[in-house]
Amino acid sequence: MRDTAAESPQKPPVTCWFAGLTTLDVIHRSAVRPGPNEKITAVRQDVSAGGPAANAAVIAATLGARALLISAMGTGPVGSAARGDLEHHGVEIHDTAGGREIPIAVSAVLVDDVTGDRSVVSPDATLTNGLDVTCVELDALPRPDVVLLDGHHPDLARSVLAYALALEPRPLIVLDAGRWRPVFADLLGSADVAARSADFRAPDDTAASRAVVTTHGSAPVTWQDKDGRNGSTYVPNVQVRDTLGAGDAFHGALCVALARGAGLESAVQEAIRVASIRVQHVGPRSWLEYAACA
Repeated sequence: MRDTAAESPQKPPVTCWFAGLTTLDVIHRSAVRPGPNEKITAVRQDVSAGGPAANAAVIAATLGARALLISAMGTGPVGSAARGDLEHHGVEIHDTAGGREIPIAVSAVLVDDVTGDRSVVSPDATLTNGLDVTCVELDALPRPDVVLLDGHHPDLARSVLAYALALEPRPLIVLDAGRWRPVFADLLGSADVAARSADFRAPDDTAASRAVVTTHGSAPVTWQDKDGRNGSTYVPNVQVRDTLGAGDAFHGALCVALARGAGLESAVQEAIRVASIRVQHVGPRSWLEYAACA
């Protein structure tokens, strides 16, 4: 088991902020996909909180960091269910809904029981756009070592970024850039690390981040650090049973490693280790006990 206390007896754990989307994921696992007007019986069902920022926060908490999620959940039944799952796994929450009942996304997820591939249908943040956070609210939170932005709530992302850039010492800024969102035009130029998928494409006139990490599925992860050093890091060949949230696992682990002072190459290696564990286990949370072991 990873000895998180051994990081330093006198030093508190690193603090990571995750600003962005929370959903409630309803996940069904099946060996077949339904056709038009067809019903099928799932072989497994799970319900958990989802969303890039929320899932990354769960991983960070699992790895021993203080993980604080800045997101919109509200007091309704869907938000309460998501909150319960997150708090159960050690995530602290700053809810930007401010005690209101708001609609949050329920994501319908189908995982192929044979290949582990997932399909997702979700309204993402479209139900709760426009929610923001103030400097007064952020001042009350523990100071972060790393801040991850997923871009799903544009106003929230801009406000958290502006606040983080004014802090002294300034935390590292990490972007979860799985797919292009217009708000990234305002975020990329200030980011220390953009963690991108191979499909990510930014307009030519978009400012670049200081460092880039690009995932390519089962192919090696490529990276370039702030000093221009670049390379690729091998991804182990494992039995893939469930890919849901694998990218979020990668990002959460990357943030924790960077917060603990790892260089980019070492942080990528740790992120690959954790994401590789995730895809070998069925279900959104069953694998967490294995991620904390090394």
